[in-house]
Amino acid sequence: MRILPRARRQAMFEIYSFCRAVDDIADDAGPPRAARSEQLQHWRADIDALYGGSPPPQLIGLAWAVKQFDIKQEDFLAVIDGMETDVIADIRAPDMATLEVYCDRVACAVGRLMVRVFGMETEDGILLAHYLGRALQLTNILRDLDEDAAMGRLYLPREALRGVGIIATDPHEVIAHPLLGAACAEIVELAKVNFHEASAIMRRNPRRTVRVPRIMGEVYRMVLDRLVVRGFAPPRRPIRLARSRLLLIVLLNRL
Repeated sequence: MRILPRARRQAMFEIYSFCRAVDDIADDAGPPRAARSEQLQHWRADIDALYGGSPPPQLIGLAWAVKQFDIKQEDFLAVIDGMETDVIADIRAPDMATLEVYCDRVACAVGRLMVRVFGMETEDGILLAHYLGRALQLTNILRDLDEDAAMGRLYLPREALRGVGIIATDPHEVIAHPLLGAACAEIVELAKVNFHEASAIMRRNPRRTVRVPRIMGEVYRMVLDRLVVRGFAPPRRPIRLARSRLLLIVLLNRL
């Protein structure tokens, strides 16, 4: 985000702050679920107030970004809805249709907020948010199997699991299953398809408008490739990218 011009950078920071705040509510295992749902409802009320012309003091900066870049209210609300999915109950092997809705809310909707700040044309911006958002979220799901299981969550779709003979939905049982890699392979291929579609959209748009999503796509595609090389059998070592490699990606995309 720091490579963006000042106004766009500041708007991105405001969007990030919103996303970080609601995501922290979803992942905070301390308070009861009802209390966290109430916190998210407060966020809905704050977003309603912002678009009603009376933003609460903590959202003055976000209100500026909304006005400056014509950011849509429904995308903020979709992100909140996605976070509430994790608050209401722990997801365990959802069907593919449910997973697609979840990805749209927690990832693609974030992309739709961002592409307006990047200055992309509306149709291609929405398409890029869809494909790149799905690619990034599917990569996150594959990368975070152990972390999610520790929270009682399992985002791998039921169809992929049952397709290789895994009937269980208990997160710890599934991530220890000898056929886990075969199930993950299907999600890897799905992520690759979405990366490919996103890349095609970025190639036909001006480089200046897609620098940030291009960097995000290259970094996450590298993570996906390293997950494939590492494999999914336990013990799964964390995937870490060298800082020098990340800096090189940023520098090449600033040209």
